[in-house]
Order: sequence, then C-alpha cells, then structure tokens
Amino acid sequence: MGKVLEVIRVSKRFLGLQALKEVSLHLEEGEILAVIGPNGAGKSTLLNLLSGLLRPDSGRILFQGQDITHLPPEARTHLGLGRAFQIVQPLPELTVRENLLVGARFGKPQVRQKEAEAWVEEVLRLTGLERRAEALAGELTLLEDKRLELARALATRPRVLLLDEVMAGLRPKEAEEAVALVRRIRDAGVSILFIEHLMPVVRALADRVVVLDYGEVIAEGTYEKVAQDQRVREAYLGRGA
Repeated sequence: MGKVLEVIRVSKRFLGLQALKEVSLHLEEGEILAVIGPNGAGKSTLLNLLSGLLRPDSGRILFQGQDITHLPPEARTHLGLGRAFQIVQPLPELTVRENLLVGARFGKPQVRQKEAEAWVEEVLRLTGLERRAEALAGELTLLEDKRLELARALATRPRVLLLDEVMAGLRPKEAEEAVALVRRIRDAGVSILFIEHLMPVVRALADRVVVLDYGEVIAEGTYEKVAQDQRVREAYLGRGA
C-alpha cells in the first residue's frame, strides 16, 4: 500500500471566484475514495485539475511520486491516469469494440495492434459488454453508455481512474449494477477517486470520503464519520444538496 495520487495545497481561482483553496488529499493504492460536497464546492474543478484539463494557480499534484502538475491530459493518460466523464461522448458511428480499441491503441504509447485487441477483449469481459461488442455506440441504452464510458477509460490501462458522477441518471437497480462494476474494476487493480451526489452510492462504494465546501476540505474519514460531522450536515442541509 502507498499513495498513488497526491494533491498538495492546490488552489484555483476563476476571476473573482476561489474555486479551490489549498486543498490537500491523497488516494491510496487499491482504495476507492469519494469526494463529495454541495453544488459549487469545487469537485469538478478538482477532477479537471487532476486530469490536466485545468492548471492550478498554486500547489502540486503527484502521481506515483511524479510531479504531473503541468503535464497535459494525454501525458497523464500515458502514465496511467484515466477519467470517465458524467456526460458520455462515445464515437457513435463506431462499434463498442472499435471505441475501446481507440483507447487501447492511444492510451499508451507504442502499443501493438494485437496487444490492444487482446486487452479490449479483457475489458469487454470485465465490464459485461461482450454481447454488445458489435453494436454501434450510438444505439446503446443509458446504462450501456455508462458501461462504455467506464470501459473506454479502462482501455487506456489506468492505474488510477477518476469517475465524474458516472451513476447520474441511472435507476436504482442500474446504479446497483454500476456499483458492482466499479468494485470489480478496483479488484482488478485500479485505484479509484470518484465524485458523486448519490449518498447511497457513496456509502456502498467508498473506503474513505473527503468533503469539500466552498473550495476547502472540511471533513475526511469513513462515510459513517463524515455523515455525523456537524459541518458536513450544515453544508448539505443549508443548501439543499
């Protein structure tokens, strides 16, 4: 066990808005970490900083001990940092298998075709998409779209996977299936950091929870611990989140 991802006193401002203020947190190897908080707390900004879509104003981000603060998204992907987005954007004119092959070929430099194809078959099996492998991505159901988004991120062979509200829009039974899939991904050796508004999902998945409010960490610990924290209760109840 050890830290695979570290955020060290990271701050980010947009004009007059302080989105994040000296946020520090870490993800352990083999851990599922939830980052929660009311709307506007800075969760999406944090994920955008981790994945390289934004640059912090100050602070550092370390991945497996390497400073990646100023690396572009593709370089982070090559190192093993993957991300699945809330709003899925597959290549609709390609099949499920072809979508995954794109990730497998370009997620790591100099991957051979046969190696990529073999890994795609493993990802199809892990995510339960084998029977839909030849379906066009544009013809999938919402649940299948969510699975494909996770599968595309997995196709890049990440060590750490960032999940951006991937349960949004799912019915309770579908959310249960998605929770089981995320657990399988962790059991396959991928550490996971996710943001989520659905507290039953957080309770079911998270080994540890970090709570953001107004861009600052206000609580950290098990779900049971943070759920009883008065500052957390006020932050949620006070703004209806």
